[in-house]
Amino acid sequence: MTDEQIIDGFRRGDSDIFRKYFYGCCQRAYYIYDARYSLSKKQNLDFMSLAHQYAIYLMEHNWKPLTDRSPNMALSTWMTNGFRYIVLDALKWYKREFGTITYEDYLRSFDIHQDLRVNFNKVIREICETEHLDSTSKTILLMLLVDGYKSKEVAALLGITPSALSQRYGKLLEKYVAPYFKHNFDMDFDMPQIMVLDEEVLIPEPCETQAAFAFDDMVQFCIEKSNDSIFGHIKQKKETMKEKRTTPNYIDRLAPNEIFVFGSNLRGMHGGGAARQAYLHFGAVMGEGVGLHGQSYAIPTMQGGVETIQPYVDQFIEYAKNHPELTFLVTRIGCGIAGFRDSEISPLFREAHDIDNIILPKGW
Repeated sequence: MTDEQIIDGFRRGDSDIFRKYFYGCCQRAYYIYDARYSLSKKQNLDFMSLAHQYAIYLMEHNWKPLTDRSPNMALSTWMTNGFRYIVLDALKWYKREFGTITYEDYLRSFDIHQDLRVNFNKVIREICETEHLDSTSKTILLMLLVDGYKSKEVAALLGITPSALSQRYGKLLEKYVAPYFKHNFDMDFDMPQIMVLDEEVLIPEPCETQAAFAFDDMVQFCIEKSNDSIFGHIKQKKETMKEKRTTPNYIDRLAPNEIFVFGSNLRGMHGGGAARQAYLHFGAVMGEGVGLHGQSYAIPTMQGGVETIQPYVDQFIEYAKNHPELTFLVTRIGCGIAGFRDSEISPLFREAHDIDNIILPKGW
């Protein structure tokens, strides 16, 4: 497929294209940054959480950040760079890990985020010229932010202690740099404090086998590890569901008492798949990612792993119990853009099997 066909598939919410090209690319990028930042060992920095965050960002911008890529750069390379920004942004808010982000990595993020694509070095030089800074202040900003020197090297050159340098640098950011970015680019400048990194951490290049490791492989591995529990449950469930109505594969109309249940995201950006169908035809509201709206019911599926979906499924089941006059047609939530498998999501609905007004997809 061409890059344009892939992007079009993203916009249409094609689950096969999403799984192969979006999650496959994100998985390879995650491997690289996990090796550097130990992402998998940090709470809320697992692969699914970061990949979903990236997907939501792209949907919010109608996938324009991908179409605006450099003409000579492959889509996969551009997406890998974009995933880096998501990683760095997440690490900034992970307080214990501020010190693991290098200036080089942080500044690179400005080149790949569409809204922040500025010539960073040029901006810092403009600040030094327009704010009439003294020579010491200019040296601090230029050496740390433009030339890439370490704080201890700059402190030694200026004949001051690293602590004094850190304090002065912080004041410069607060008084000059942050207001400049806020005024000229309508954005906050949230640079980490000075970091001393004595050793460079190398990012290993993924070998051919690792580069080919796709999202499907990861999910299949997890399924095989829990084969007995998952598939035992499915077998038992099929025996009890033989005579029960199932949700059609495609729904284009509803009876007055029927509700379209779809997978959403917490921000309520209904940009593709069943979510877009819910928004266009069944009353889903942009900006509302949970609960009943019109003849649709949103269950968030893009905020992390399966365990983060269970509370919203339980909330839905309770709602359905309290509204027996309505019939809820549950689509294969989480199995499209969100990237999960039926075998991962269907167990979340085990409490719904005996509820007459909840209709589940075939095999659930």
